[in-house]
Amino acid sequence: MENVNTVKLGLLTIMGAIGAFISKLFGGWDMALNTLVIFMAIDYITGLIVAGVFNKSCKSENGGLESRAGWKGICKKCMTLFIVLVAVRLELALGTTFIKDGVVIAYVVNEAISIVENAGLMGLPIPNVIKKAIDVLQKQGDEQ
Repeated sequence: MENVNTVKLGLLTIMGAIGAFISKLFGGWDMALNTLVIFMAIDYITGLIVAGVFNKSCKSENGGLESRAGWKGICKKCMTLFIVLVAVRLELALGTTFIKDGVVIAYVVNEAISIVENAGLMGLPIPNVIKKAIDVLQKQGDEQ
């Protein structure tokens, strides 16, 4: 039993160190970055639902699930995070504090639009408050 606790503690320590390193790379784990990651997950899941349940995906010929389309989606989301990382490093190099936020807001808007599109493909009505919030974010991103 003590051996299991030691292994568990070791794994948690390693995971914590990796998390701290990643957070440091991204200039800290703030609300905007948290929102982006959540939206990316929601977009991916709703994309799977659109393809797997409704067979209305624009990413495959038959509208259904396709592993290649899913892999491309994951690669695009990883590239998005790399671009955010580039923005963080540019901020540090230039001594500014707005580049990362502008990039994250732009990608949050993109993810939100994609989520709304997926909901539309499912036949869900989109509340006006969501549409207005996306417009506000889009304007805020353009200003930055």
